[in-house]
Amino acid sequence: MSSERGKEIAEGSSRLTNPGDQQQPPTPSRYESQKRRDWNTFGQYLNNQRPPVPLSQCNCNHVLDFLRYLDQFGKTKVHLQGCMFYGQPEPPAPCTCPLRQAWGSLDALIGRLRAAYEENGGSSDTNPFASGAIRVYLREVRECQAKARGIPYKKKKKKPNQGKGSDESSSTMHFS
Repeated sequence: MSSERGKEIAEGSSRLTNPGDQQQPPTPSRYESQKRRDWNTFGQYLNNQRPPVPLSQCNCNHVLDFLRYLDQFGKTKVHLQGCMFYGQPEPPAPCTCPLRQAWGSLDALIGRLRAAYEENGGSSDTNPFASGAIRVYLREVRECQAKARGIPYKKKKKKPNQGKGSDESSSTMHFS
């Protein structure tokens, strides 16, 4: 049936179809879905604070606390300096060092939240996800994890700027 429907659309058929079929918005991309999920999770985190923190009063300290909170759900082993496997990329045995969020995951999360903040009415001038304190924190996490694994971080060369498309998505949490 779907191939027949596609053929009709391609051929410009004027046959009547179910009105519900044409009202379906396109499925959001994986990035957009993840961004919405992250935004809602951050909003829930703020609401669960005592006292709850309104989004309009959120600052970089709330974001840093959120990133530290997420560490408990991490899956990346980060060896402590006293660990005999500190600095070894592939340790031969298990150890008791903590699991943390990987730097790359945190960096991507901040990028999505930074975009979601502005898409939901926040000003780029007051975006707590774009704060220098967040950049410093991410750099420290990256360096700490690289040392713990014995892998030096190499800065990637910037690619030439390519045009980026912009998709608008609706989200549940907006500024008031």
